[in-house]
Amino acid sequence: MKLKSVFLKSYSFSLLLIFSIILGSLLGLVFKGRSWFFKPFGDVFLNLLFTIVVPMVFFSISSAVAAMTDLKRLGKILTSMIVIFVVTGIIASAMMVVAVKIFPPAKGITLNLNAPANTEQLKILEQIVKAFTVADFNEILSKKNMLALIVFSILTGLAASAVGEKGKAFTNFLIAGNEVFSKAISYIMFYAPIGLGAYFAYLVGMFGPQLLGSYFRAIIVYYPMAILYFFVGFSIYVYIAGRLAAVKKFWSNILPASLTAWATGSSIATIPANLDAANKIGIPKDISEVVIPIGATAHMDGSCLAAVLKISLLFGLFNMNFHGLGDFLTAIGVALLAGIVVSGIPAGGMLGEIMIITLYGFPIEAMPIITLVGTLVDPPATMVNSVGDNVASMLVARILNGKNWMNSENT
Repeated sequence: MKLKSVFLKSYSFSLLLIFSIILGSLLGLVFKGRSWFFKPFGDVFLNLLFTIVVPMVFFSISSAVAAMTDLKRLGKILTSMIVIFVVTGIIASAMMVVAVKIFPPAKGITLNLNAPANTEQLKILEQIVKAFTVADFNEILSKKNMLALIVFSILTGLAASAVGEKGKAFTNFLIAGNEVFSKAISYIMFYAPIGLGAYFAYLVGMFGPQLLGSYFRAIIVYYPMAILYFFVGFSIYVYIAGRLAAVKKFWSNILPASLTAWATGSSIATIPANLDAANKIGIPKDISEVVIPIGATAHMDGSCLAAVLKISLLFGLFNMNFHGLGDFLTAIGVALLAGIVVSGIPAGGMLGEIMIITLYGFPIEAMPIITLVGTLVDPPATMVNSVGDNVASMLVARILNGKNWMNSENT
């Protein structure tokens, strides 16, 4: 009974979103060509999100960086942690690229949607420059330049931290701004069931029930891949960290954290169970107490898996070819950014989806399409995200404390 209560409390909003989308889809089937009436109600929600995304990203990232400390061992822990987050994120993304090539989530589905213009004509170096930088300050205040905004936010946070006491007032301003915009987006999310339900009524009515078939294929791809990565991928990582002894200790102690992540759908809520498991495994406390809390908002292998799935789904729905090394590497890069860089921001999953559609130039109709995918794959994604923080802690311990780290005392 208690588990049921926790599940309903944790997933009540996701269940409400799914219900509203199902209801909207049914209305679309009923109204069919007349479903254009619902589109303005969906546009209100999407416009609110796109309006708030720039200030929210700036205050969230800059305030977090400005509050960082700079101790020597902490620096080594953070450096090792970032490398591991990136490497495991790339591996997860690459695995999903292979999966969607074998089983395309949008195969057999044809929609009359306009593909983004000139995507294939962009050269890789030009794309990198345009993604990470802008020519003028006013251009950074646009959702179209999300990565440049992130770089600017990090630089601002580093500068505020570097000037120390003189920049304390500015740091407090950044922190206050983060709190304000976090609260603002929570207000916007109250409208999400209506906004997404209305948009799906429009999409299903205009494009037909064949749109829903792609979600079944998306789930068929994601769940097995997430389970495979969880059991096989994590076992390999843990073996690298501490050989068979580490594998045995890991799987003997990680189940409570795994079930907590699946039941609550929250990496933050899983931190206590993850730290308890880390102590039982024997991870040094100064490592686990840094990596696990940060990883709860910045280490998202499950989200990287989902990001590639979303990209592949959109390519298929918009009748675009998803093949070639360039497409695959770009998708892995975007997935890594969506899964790690943006994930620590409030409503980061939705911001990652905004990043995907803006970087590729997809129209606004793409937003609610991949939002539902994120909702449907949330339980296994959260489990992979959360437990991956414990795995990353073990790898950091191996790098910093050597191969015999499991025999050393926790500090």
